[in-house]
Formats: sequence, C-alpha cells, structure tokens
Amino acid sequence: MFVKKIGIDLGTANILVFVPQKGVVVNEPSVVAVSIAENRILAVGNEAKKMLGKTPDSIVASRPVKNGVIADYRVTEAMIRYFVEKVSGKMRIFKPDIIISVPAGITSTERRAVIDAALQAGAKAAYVVKEPILAAIGAGIAINTPCGNMIIDIGGGTSEVAVISLGGIVAFSSVRVGGDKFDEAIAEYIRKKHGVSVGEKNAEDIKIKIGSATPLEEDQLMEVRGRDLVSGLPKTIQISSNEITEALKDELSEIIKGVKSVLQETPPELSSDVIDRGMVLSGGGALLRNLDRLLSEATGVPCYVADDPLLCVVRGTGIILDNLDVYKRNLISNK
Repeated sequence: MFVKKIGIDLGTANILVFVPQKGVVVNEPSVVAVSIAENRILAVGNEAKKMLGKTPDSIVASRPVKNGVIADYRVTEAMIRYFVEKVSGKMRIFKPDIIISVPAGITSTERRAVIDAALQAGAKAAYVVKEPILAAIGAGIAINTPCGNMIIDIGGGTSEVAVISLGGIVAFSSVRVGGDKFDEAIAEYIRKKHGVSVGEKNAEDIKIKIGSATPLEEDQLMEVRGRDLVSGLPKTIQISSNEITEALKDELSEIIKGVKSVLQETPPELSSDVIDRGMVLSGGGALLRNLDRLLSEATGVPCYVADDPLLCVVRGTGIILDNLDVYKRNLISNK
C-alpha cells in the first residue's frame, strides 16, 4: 500500500488514525495487553480493551499513554507500530511521514519521546503538533486570522483550554481531568452512596447513557449491576442522571476553573473576539450532555459543541497533512 502520510491522535482513551484521501481509518482504544512471563504484546486496541479488568495475573491490560503523554515507552512504540502497519501494511515501499498530537503543556523530553516512538515504529519523519491547534483546525476555525478563538478539548486524560490567534496559542491551561476522571468519579460515587463496586467499563456506560453536566428536568434512570461491598455478591441497583451530575461536580468545577484562568490571561482585544465568537468544545468529553450550557452559565461566554467533537483533533492532522509545507514552518516541531 502506498501510504506516504499518516496523522495520529494519540489520546489517553482512544487512538485515531487519519490517511489522506481515505479519512479516519482507525478509531480504537489506546489499550495494550502484555504477557508478563514472555514480555510479549498479546493484543492492541479493541481486542485489548475487552481484557480490561478480566485478565489473570500473567497478563496486564493497560493504557501506555497517561494524561496525554507516554507513560510506558516500549508499549507505546509497539502500539504506534501496530496501527501504522494496520493502515500501510507490514511490507511498505515508503516509510510514511507521521504527524502526532501532543498536549499543549508537553515538555521537550516528552515531545522527544513521542517523536522517537514514531520513528522506531517505522516513520520516515515524525512531527508533533499541539492538541488545541489541531482541535481548532479540525473544528473548522480559521486559526491564522488576527482574531481570538477559544477551544476547549476534553480528552480521556486531560482537558486542554486555549485561546488561539495568528496560528499560535496566546493563553492556555491544561487540566488533568477528562473522560477517565469522570468514569472514576462515577464509580466512586456509586461505591460510597450505594455500597456497590462497579468496573471502569460500567462507569463509562453510565456516563454515556444518562450522564449530564447539569440536572435534567426529566430524571433518567438506569439499572446498574455490580458487586455488593458488604456481602460480596452480585447486586443490581438503579441510578439516576441527577446522581451522575452530583458525582461529576468536582471534576467539572476543575474544568471550569481552567477555562476561567485562560479567560483571565487573555488580552482584552482577544477577549472581545471570544465573547463574539464563543468557545468551541471538542474531544470525547464534549459529548457529555449539557456541558456547553454549564460552561456558558459559569463564564458568561457562549459555548458550542463542534461537529463530530471526537474527530476534531485527528481531522486537524489530516488538514495539516494536506498542507504540510505551509504548516511545517510555524506550527510543527520535529525536535
């Protein structure tokens, strides 16, 4: 296969891969299952996620990317290699150029680790671009104009808030709260209030089906199965959407704090642009019901959810790949 360029959204929860002319070709969980005894990778992506919480002692299923940065270098490299081979084949005539998303607050050491992992995985050249820039491009924002545009990208591990003008980040905040923290908060709330232990996957299902950032007029109910902490036996309980709103209160207030801190750092001329244009929500966390309304009420600035918020960052990599020479000069780092 003649795949010369690949864009990768290397997320804490999901990894998405973009190939020019084909669009998004991979959308799988950033999970890798490793056999401890043989130190061998058994499964990646969807197959590995099925193993989470269900493995014997001899197998570890984990996420090698934590809070948007590499926590386990070897496993991340293997994961990138797996997805590169999946889209371009093992027998490649050309090594592809790869663009990878990274958090705005990444250190030079962490940036180098991402580039090295991509090169070891088979890239000819690897470039990193900051997530808020990619999310803004993918959301259809004209980032090169002299106007303030605010993007809030809520991923699995981090929430990146940035004001962008003339192709660069003017003010930003990176909050270590995202979809994973939402899931943990829901599981902890159910454990404390109902005395029932639920797994990560169950907590995520609850968030997707009935989760809301603000109380709903019509409370939605859902049956949840877990393990009773007293008897140790399986138990079924009912959870309401307004309970989930209560469970997520602290995590959402952290995101609001991050948004307010960026608004406070933004120069007055750009602040007026942000008020006119509103804030744009992207990332998987943007799919939480009424999150846009909560942020609007908390800041007094209009807030909108981007089209297909989950795909904004990877779509941004695709647009940069199509105009690589233009963006190479001022946006991309390969050092």
